[in-house]
Amino acid sequence: MFTLVVIIHVIVSLIIIALVLLQAGKGADIGSAFGGAGSQAVFGSMGTPSLLGKLTTGVAIAFAVTSFWLAMQGHKVATPILPAAPPAAPAASTTPGPAPAPAPK
Repeated sequence: MFTLVVIIHVIVSLIIIALVLLQAGKGADIGSAFGGAGSQAVFGSMGTPSLLGKLTTGVAIAFAVTSFWLAMQGHKVATPILPAAPPAAPAASTTPGPAPAPAPK
């Protein structure tokens, strides 16, 4: 299930990128940037939503839902990235040390 939602999430993200790039911006003409008569506000007037605008809204909602679901499921999965290594034993010294003292009599 997790893998399926990841695949859907990637597809939805590619679709939303394509939809945003297909749309013309609010300041598409150079006249509105310099105070042309066509601009009524900072970002232009909000006209009737087009089909691309409605599709973008729907895909954005799907992106938000899959993002939220993946975040919730990713929090539940507690698998480590690297396997736990056993504690290392001290390495045996290969250099000769001082001779042991003779036992007392």
